[in-house]
Amino acid sequence: MRYQVEHQTIYSYDTSVIQSQQLLHMMPRQTDFQQCVSYTLACEPPPAEQSRRCDFFGNHNDYLTLLTPHQSLEVTSRFQVEVQPRPTMQTLTQSPAWEQVQAMLQLQGTQHLEATPFIYATARVKCSEALATFAQTCFTPQRPLLEAAMALTQQIYAEFEFDAQATDISTPLDEVLKGRRGVCQDFAHLMIGALRSLGLACRYVSGYILTHPPEGQPRMVGADASHAWVSVYCPVNGWVDFDPTNNCLVQQEHITVAWGRDFGDVSPMRGVVLGGGQQQLTVSVTVTPLAYAVA
Repeated sequence: MRYQVEHQTIYSYDTSVIQSQQLLHMMPRQTDFQQCVSYTLACEPPPAEQSRRCDFFGNHNDYLTLLTPHQSLEVTSRFQVEVQPRPTMQTLTQSPAWEQVQAMLQLQGTQHLEATPFIYATARVKCSEALATFAQTCFTPQRPLLEAAMALTQQIYAEFEFDAQATDISTPLDEVLKGRRGVCQDFAHLMIGALRSLGLACRYVSGYILTHPPEGQPRMVGADASHAWVSVYCPVNGWVDFDPTNNCLVQQEHITVAWGRDFGDVSPMRGVVLGGGQQQLTVSVTVTPLAYAVA
């Protein structure tokens, strides 16, 4: 599939901002299953300085410095990507038992070096006995890792309710676990915390997903949103992506932008401003399917 994505972010300020520096994660990654066809970034007011480079995780970062006083900042990214089918649970190679993978990751050495940064707790994803206990229902003795990860995906989907009002970016995982409500970011962090509490490696993936309007209704411009899911490290299959919000293995309707240890590594846009007072944020995302790619 080929998709076109437009992501518009508007900050409105009570008073004038004298200077602003912004860090963006909006350019999609090149992966085995995804190729970026085109990418543009527009900013109003125009930045005095602009640069792009890759971070530690290989994500594309855009850096903007604005020196023109402004009470509104509008940043719009537009890109096209081609997304290929990924392996299904039926076509993935049988994974080792999760305890075997856990033991592999605990060994010192370079064999699984790419997974090492994604084993440990972070500021937003704390490991705990409660999270390990939550995962134990799915991670029974000698169960294959990917089978258990799929079961955990299904468990989160079944037991938690999507509620955009229940949490915010600062809500800790123990409250999400207790309240059984949240959004895709919470469910991704929850699954990551549960897996890392068992000594497994997983990363937070940010991007977009194609949404489907109700039958007989047109697609609405700006009605989509950023999305988040989880990538689990399996020594046999590499990184395999699971979406607990939608109860699925990630396939052709997911568009990958960035990955890291948690949301803090990949937030679409964050920065520092001098002045501005109170601010209001408006985000509009549109994901449009263009055509099926011809092999």
